[in-house]
Amino acid sequence: MSPEGSRQARLRRWARFAGASCFALALAGGFALDASPACAQQADPAPEPTIGSDEPIEIPPPPPGAQLPEPEPIITEEEFERRVPDLAPEDDPAFDEPLETIEEFERRMAGAPAQAEPPRGTSEPAPLGEADLADGDPIEAIGDAPISDRALTDPLQPLESFELEPVTFEDDGGPPAEPAEIPYEIVLAGLEEADAETAANLRDRFFELSALEAGDGDAANIAQLNARLAEDAELAKRLLAAQGWFGARVRTRLVRGEGEDDASPLVARIEIDPGRRYSFAEINIDAPPIEPPDLIRETLALEVGAPIVATKVQAAEARVAVRLPQEGYPFVEIGTRDILLDRDTGGGVYTLPVDPGPRSVFGGIETSGDLAFGAEHIAEIARFERGEPYDSRMLNDLRKALVATGLFDTVAVYPQPTGEEAGEGREYARIRVEQDAGPPRTIAGNAGFGTGRGFSVEGSWTHRNLFPPEGALSVRALAGTQEQAVGASFRRSNAGRRDRTFEITADALRSDFEAFQALTGRIAALVRYDSTPIWQKRITYAYGARLIISSEEDFNDRSLLLRRRLFKIVGLTGQLGYDTTDSLLDPTEGFRLTALVEPEGSFEQDFTPYVRAQFDGSAYYPAGDSLVLAGRVRLGTIQGIDRFSLAPSRRFYAGGGGSVRGFGFQELGPRLRVVNPNFPDPGEIEPGTDPEDLPDPFVFRPIGGRSLFEAAAEVRYRFGDYGIAAFVDAGQVYQESLPQFDDIRFGVGIGGRYYTNFGPVRVDVAVPIDRRTGESSFAVYVSIGQAF
Repeated sequence: MSPEGSRQARLRRWARFAGASCFALALAGGFALDASPACAQQADPAPEPTIGSDEPIEIPPPPPGAQLPEPEPIITEEEFERRVPDLAPEDDPAFDEPLETIEEFERRMAGAPAQAEPPRGTSEPAPLGEADLADGDPIEAIGDAPISDRALTDPLQPLESFELEPVTFEDDGGPPAEPAEIPYEIVLAGLEEADAETAANLRDRFFELSALEAGDGDAANIAQLNARLAEDAELAKRLLAAQGWFGARVRTRLVRGEGEDDASPLVARIEIDPGRRYSFAEINIDAPPIEPPDLIRETLALEVGAPIVATKVQAAEARVAVRLPQEGYPFVEIGTRDILLDRDTGGGVYTLPVDPGPRSVFGGIETSGDLAFGAEHIAEIARFERGEPYDSRMLNDLRKALVATGLFDTVAVYPQPTGEEAGEGREYARIRVEQDAGPPRTIAGNAGFGTGRGFSVEGSWTHRNLFPPEGALSVRALAGTQEQAVGASFRRSNAGRRDRTFEITADALRSDFEAFQALTGRIAALVRYDSTPIWQKRITYAYGARLIISSEEDFNDRSLLLRRRLFKIVGLTGQLGYDTTDSLLDPTEGFRLTALVEPEGSFEQDFTPYVRAQFDGSAYYPAGDSLVLAGRVRLGTIQGIDRFSLAPSRRFYAGGGGSVRGFGFQELGPRLRVVNPNFPDPGEIEPGTDPEDLPDPFVFRPIGGRSLFEAAAEVRYRFGDYGIAAFVDAGQVYQESLPQFDDIRFGVGIGGRYYTNFGPVRVDVAVPIDRRTGESSFAVYVSIGQAF
């Protein structure tokens, strides 16, 4: 017999000897053994694999001459002979008998009687020896089989015959008792190894995020308390890892407090062993050469030997992502950092991959979408030109300026690579502007009250882009107790360059102040180049011309009697400003200087030329992180005309929120004591009327002057979003053409500030020093921005 047959015979003997119902071994020692017929009869035939049909897959024979590898035996012949010894047929009388089926083997092992031979035409024996069930019919009638359980034949009991008693619970009449909560305390121990500042920060951050702390010291049950304790343990590990303690161990315990009874709170104790704090051993930057060479490393600002703190790492990488686009790399990509920790040394090797992309310069501007204006006007607004080094701050500035026009619902500005060489190893970056124009029309209204100016309500209608680009038409109306006006204006913003405005205004105004009463018509044209909160400029300017026709009440220079006069005035305007402050609305350091010169001529009878000039200066000094000292001076002069030849509306006045606080609007300066027009005639006074109940028979009317002096000093203290200010204002108006600096009046006060993202909202209360008859006892001022 061949070795293969010897092995098969020996395995069959061992299968019979072990009492198995069938035995099949495949690929044993590299040989395939077939199962016995009895076993094959019981096994389900394996389906032949098919692909899209019922035909078996034909496996092609190996190509001629192909050498198939010889299978290596799983076990050696020596091991097979040792583990499977030979059995002679005489050792087992049933060796040559057919193998029993699996069902027969299981019944024999369970002690059941042998099955009868299956009927002809069937392949299964009669189940459990019942001949009636051996005919192959899957449905059998019970017939006369005896029933041992009579309950199976009895009719079912009707449902209504069941008597059910409701379950009742003992109730003492009070509300249901709520489950008792478990009080607990929190103990966080083990942070002593960290420095005091880090330990304090970790402790504060832990209690901000703690689930135990959020539970307010009470838990519904022990399971909830344990869940919170486990959550806080993981929180402590994360916080420590974020500070460089990557191997910290945290242990939690629930212990009874030190109270005298069992009602004392439990102590949720979190014990921390920070272990070693990891620090930077190496800092590697995986990036191609850039200009300047050390730009990334200097911007990253991580140092070897410093602890590995997550927030500092993230901030450093964010600085790189921001700085490189500012230095000419608009398409930089920051890869995923890798930190390799060494447990033996406590060091970490930090590697940051950076793909800076091509170094770029500004290319052309393209725009798309629902356009408010085209790329040419966008180029006028932009503060960069084609070929200049790329700087992302200029793109952010352009985006803010476009939003400030008020003509867009949405606007996006971003660079696009072009691949176009710009020389010196640089490429052009195209600037893409996507527009979505918004509604161009605006209806606005406001109402207010001013000391000395009374109540007022104003409304306006504006089409901001009636004459593109940015040609706006506005119509306004003002109704107040002392002023009424109607007017229209055309304004082109960003006219030829950023923040330059050309404006033509025509309006009619009625004024009724204590200083003068006037009916005025005005036409003016003005070009301005101003600072804005987006772009504060060192140098600003304005120039223009005006024509004024005004009918005003004035006093005769000799009799001091009121008379109405018609003034026809033409004039020019020139203004120049210089600003080094750090903020337009809330400066804390630097200074400002402004000079305004207005040559004018009056045509009342003869042509009388004159010049109005005003000079303003202010300075700001930071005396501490929260303390600012501020001061201002204003000087004014009118040369070439006497006071009573000058229209009252063109004279200087002082007093009010933008002038000398503590005094009413236009209250300072030369005054006349005149009869009060509201005082009743003697015949209208009721007999017995107390004189105290009557108004003053005389009132003081400011008549203005030809020169002006104002000064102010203010101390501002800020805490968070709030602040306070103490101030002293001084000033006077003189009838002479130059300030005389005598009879200076003072006002003192205090104010509150609320700081917003667009500037401080201020409320000031001031009182005059050495108050005189007819002057206000105090004044309140509300405005946006500092007083100066």
